[in-house]
Amino acid sequence: MKIPMQKITPHLVFDHQAEEAVNAYVSIFKNSKISNITRYADGQGGSAGTVRTIRFQLDGQELIAVNGGPSFTFGDGISLYVSCDTQEEIDHYWEKLSEGGVKEVCGWLRDKYGVYWQIAPTIAWEMVNDPDPDKAQRVADAIDRMTKIDIETLIQAYHGAQ
Repeated sequence: MKIPMQKITPHLVFDHQAEEAVNAYVSIFKNSKISNITRYADGQGGSAGTVRTIRFQLDGQELIAVNGGPSFTFGDGISLYVSCDTQEEIDHYWEKLSEGGVKEVCGWLRDKYGVYWQIAPTIAWEMVNDPDPDKAQRVADAIDRMTKIDIETLIQAYHGAQ
């Protein structure tokens, strides 16, 4: 049976927490689901019954997670970028994904499974790419001073009110 896949699919390799992490992520994002799970059988390399691979969707974006063992770790060289329209969205994703993890600067966090995320307002991308270099720089400077991004603070910086 052929299972269709999108052209480029992020592939997350966990030590042994793929199923736990995917269940957490699917519970956080709307329009999310687990599409397929394969489990190890006796003699296949992993403990029988444990997850080998999981195909899942977060807000319609397909991803794959696998249990690859302790030699696999995540780094900050790649992250999952979550574009948010409202402060409520930012707050929701920030609090849920950072629970048990590490809150970092500029809207970055590392969840308890080691995956790096950027939680950012859609408007930030527009502001830091504004043709007025002063506006763009003020917004970039404001982002650099934040941990969780605050939309109102960005708007104030954009308009020079800070």
